[in-house]
Amino acid sequence: MAASYVVNAMDRQVFPVVLPNIRSDLGFSLAQGGLLATIFTLGIGIAGVPSGYLLDRISRKTVMLIGILLYSAFTILTAHAFGFADMFGYRALSGVGEAMQNAALFSAVGAYFFANRALAVGSLNFAYGLGGFIGPLLGSHLATSTGAWQAPFYLFGAIGLGFVVLIAVVVKRKFTEQVDVPVSAAGSRDFDHVPANLFNRNMLLLGVAAVVVGVAMYGYIGLYPTFLREQLGFSTGQAGFAASMFGLGALCGIPAGWIGDRFNQRNVMIGSLLVGCVVGWLLFNGPTSVGLQDLLSFAEGAVASGFLFVNIYSAMQRAARPHMIGRASGLYVASFYVPAAVAGYLFSELVGWVGWGGAALWQLTVLPVVAVVALLFVDPRRFNNATPARTAVPVEPR
Repeated sequence: MAASYVVNAMDRQVFPVVLPNIRSDLGFSLAQGGLLATIFTLGIGIAGVPSGYLLDRISRKTVMLIGILLYSAFTILTAHAFGFADMFGYRALSGVGEAMQNAALFSAVGAYFFANRALAVGSLNFAYGLGGFIGPLLGSHLATSTGAWQAPFYLFGAIGLGFVVLIAVVVKRKFTEQVDVPVSAAGSRDFDHVPANLFNRNMLLLGVAAVVVGVAMYGYIGLYPTFLREQLGFSTGQAGFAASMFGLGALCGIPAGWIGDRFNQRNVMIGSLLVGCVVGWLLFNGPTSVGLQDLLSFAEGAVASGFLFVNIYSAMQRAARPHMIGRASGLYVASFYVPAAVAGYLFSELVGWVGWGGAALWQLTVLPVVAVVALLFVDPRRFNNATPARTAVPVEPR
């Protein structure tokens, strides 16, 4: 299941690397290219909440398989696009499949490993990081060696279709359909301290943080390779390697999840956002050498994907009662990915107004401060993994 998520990440991360080739071939503007680079997140976001409700009604394994089948098919169709409109459709619809896989996969793993939910989510993000590292490197190599930007889309789509068969045969439902209701030594668990309403204060505040991180992260993902090639003069291979360092940074999801499980998760997220503000500014305003850009891209992956994606996702699952885990996952997917759909377009518009450095200042540095403020009002004592406060029962004097 984690290996299938590697392919998911490869599909997502290869497009920005070959975007200059696509723009040259099909005549897209920078704004059109920026929109196409992130529009798949619109499909992910729109399908997120319906996928969450679907998970409460049919098996997670079935939802996962349908999702992988969809995004693999539309990845292959992307290679056949001949204009902006049809490529827009293929990219957006591939996101619908990714949403179904994402919600089902993270719900299954989050439920099975309830006690170490953030670490489990971090393990899946480790898989995403591998795909994010391999995808740009392999994609740029295939595009350069074959002279065709379509080549990586054919390969990655075919691998995804293979995983549909593999998961259907190998993965057992006793793993994917685990009921997320942990028990104490006494045989029960009290969740009265967790709000009964899905749309509670913690959930909404965490949703704001998810929106902000999605817009900031995908602004970077969508146009960073274009910035390197057109502004700093990097070669296709150099830009591909720098972009892949984001995926390498995402491998930090495992230690990030471990930290989120053992320390105050709200403070972990706030600290990560503050570090991310600095890294985001330096990416587009700091050093221009190949080595330092590689290092900064790694840091962006570690902070945005490793620490923030993992801990906000697991925190939103913890902000709901156990029987709502599917809907909480769907809500996270919608919150994170719907606004991210316009992140590349927004970043390109800001570049036109204030240049690359100014765009990074507003979208990658100032905007995350909004999430910091929101998280200050999150109450971890209302999470479903918190120990509920017990009211002392008065004892009758003898």
